[in-house]
Formats: sequence, structure tokens, C-alpha cells
Amino acid sequence: MDLYEYQAKELFAAHGVPVLPGEVADTAEEARAAAAGIGTAVVVKAQVKTGGRGKAGGVKLARDADEAAEKATAILGLDIKGHVVRRVLVTEASDIETEYYVSYLLDRANRTYLAMASVEGGMEIEQLAVERPEALARIPVDPVDGVDAAKAAEIADAARFPADVRHQVIEVLVKLWDVFTAEDATLVEVNPLVKAPNGQVVALDGKVTLDDNAAFRHAETVARFEDAAATDPLEQKAKEKDLNYVKLDGEVGIIGNGAGLVMSTLDVVAYAGEKHGGVKPANFLDIGGGASAEVMANGLDIILNDPSVRSVFVNVFGGITSCDAVANGIVSALQMLGDEANKPLVVRLDGNNVAEGRRILTEAAHPLVTLVETMDDAADKAAELAGAAK
Repeated sequence: MDLYEYQAKELFAAHGVPVLPGEVADTAEEARAAAAGIGTAVVVKAQVKTGGRGKAGGVKLARDADEAAEKATAILGLDIKGHVVRRVLVTEASDIETEYYVSYLLDRANRTYLAMASVEGGMEIEQLAVERPEALARIPVDPVDGVDAAKAAEIADAARFPADVRHQVIEVLVKLWDVFTAEDATLVEVNPLVKAPNGQVVALDGKVTLDDNAAFRHAETVARFEDAAATDPLEQKAKEKDLNYVKLDGEVGIIGNGAGLVMSTLDVVAYAGEKHGGVKPANFLDIGGGASAEVMANGLDIILNDPSVRSVFVNVFGGITSCDAVANGIVSALQMLGDEANKPLVVRLDGNNVAEGRRILTEAAHPLVTLVETMDDAADKAAELAGAAK
């Protein structure tokens, strides 16, 4: 789960990372009140889960409360890379002497954690990594040993932080590691970490990604930070039913058992769709190892309620759950859904007890179901049906 800046800073403050005071606002009047409470010049910052806010006009300086309301009016409703601004952070303005960059992330390629730091913060870190890779220190972090003062000093020295801020940066690095581990994060980033004219080092911005697999350990945090308004309603519904679903921009609904099979199904449908009007997969939906009537009904309910879906491709390889159980699940699911099942289904079964599974579907003779033996032919049929319905 990606956090908004104000949420990241809330976690930072809870773990002792220095941040400036601020308050979130959903309206211009709330922004006015927040600025009045701070009592100094403020920065009004769009709260969206993407970068490039400043370039898009989503970060503005305001000298007083009235100007803060004016700036908030300009920012609220702004579209930044497809993200509509519904909330702003009003935070105390700070003069900046120098900008730095620090982060911790999961290094999947090397199966460890990685610290990155640079004395050239403020710019897009991806751009810095390409244009001046020598300016970005990359220090592996042992998951067991973690980051203590000695390791933090190694990171700070590798990035060549100057002596006048070195001690403060070391303290920040230790506390950010505490955020990273205590909150089960996969990314903790500060860009920029700044040195103010008075010499104080402050996290001026923050980005945190929490590991969804550890959500059960942080129920209160998830409940507090989850943004239901920004979540696709179908994805939210799938989550409530413990289904692995991701909405895509296409017309062929996909149901499969196993992430690898579903990913392959997306590919063959996209390929087949090229000759049927350019139709594409409408979703990723993995029902896992079990394909009971209830699970299948839940999956079909979600996909059939997607208005962009024109056909559904059910692609199942029978393993622990045999094909006859899957077939019975499909038949029962269609009965459970009744009139809600109103789009054609192309079904491909293979694997354990496939002959019996195909027999069940053939005898059921449901008018919406087309049984196809091979994956490629089934993808082509689903794409054809979706193309014809566009």
C-alpha cells in the first residue's frame, strides 16, 4: 500500500524523524484554517500517489491564510498524471540551503535490502541514477544486522555528506530504518531531506510503501491509512472476498487458477485481440487453487459487473482441484448469479479429470457457455465475442 505524503510524515514523526508541522485539508476553507493555525508562510501540497507534483502546479507557496485558501482552490481537482487531487497538505514553509536524498528499499534482485543516499536531492532520483550514477551511493543492508549508528555512518560517508550535517543525517538514517522495519515497509524515501539555514536537517517530503503481506500485523495502520475513495470499487469488492484481482483497460474478463496461468492468459488474449478489433484483457483475476461454486460465483460477479467487459475467458488447469469440481462450480455459479450472468463465457479446462469436467459442462448446455479445448483457441473465441459486442 502506497501512502500519501502526509501519512508517510505521520509515520516519520512517530519514529522520531524530524518533519515540519502540517495539517491536511479537503477544502479551501480547511486550508485557510490550517494556515491560520500554523501562523507563518505555508506550502500547499497536492496529496497524490505519484511524482511530479511541483511541475504540474501541485505545490504552491502561500504567505498567509487567505493565500493558502486561494492556492488550495487552484490545486484541488487538479489532474496530476491521472490522479485527481482531493486533498492537500498545508505545511510550514521552510527556507532550504541544501537538498539531499535518502531511502531504504527491498532489493529483490540481490535478495537483500538496499540503502541509497545522495547529497544531490530534489531531482527525480531515476534521472540522477542514469545521468550521474556516481552521485548516488548504494549500500546493501543485511536484514539481520539492520542499520545502527555504525551502518548509518557508512551510508552517510559513502554519499559524502558534509561534516556539518553528518551527525544529524546518521540519526535520521537510523530512525528511518526503524520506520522501514517496524512498519513492514518495502520502501521508505525522503526526497528532499533538507538542511535549513539554521542548520537543522528535516524530512521535507516522504514516500512510504507498506507490504500488503504484512497487513495483518498492522490492522490499525491499514484502517487509518487506506483510501477507499481512491480504490477501484471492483478491486475493493474483490479484496473483501479474498480474490486476487486487478482492473485493466480491456474488454475480455479473465478468470484463472494460479498467477502464472493468469499472466499467460493475459498474453494470449492480448495477442488474439489484435485481429478482433484490438480488444484487450479487462482484468487479472486469480481464484487460486480452489474453484468452488462460491469462489467462481464471486469471481464472475466481479467481472460481470465491469461495464467494459464484453466476454469472459475462464481458463483453469485442474490440479488439487479437479476439472469436474471446477465444472460443477461454473454451473452452480451461473445458477447462483441468475440474470446477473449476461455475458458470454468461454471455458477451457485441462488437467486432472478433464474429460469429466468437459462432460459436465456439455450436458449442462448453458446458453452463455462455450467450451473450447485449447488455450489459444479459447483466447481467440473470447476475443472474437468481445470484438463483436463492441
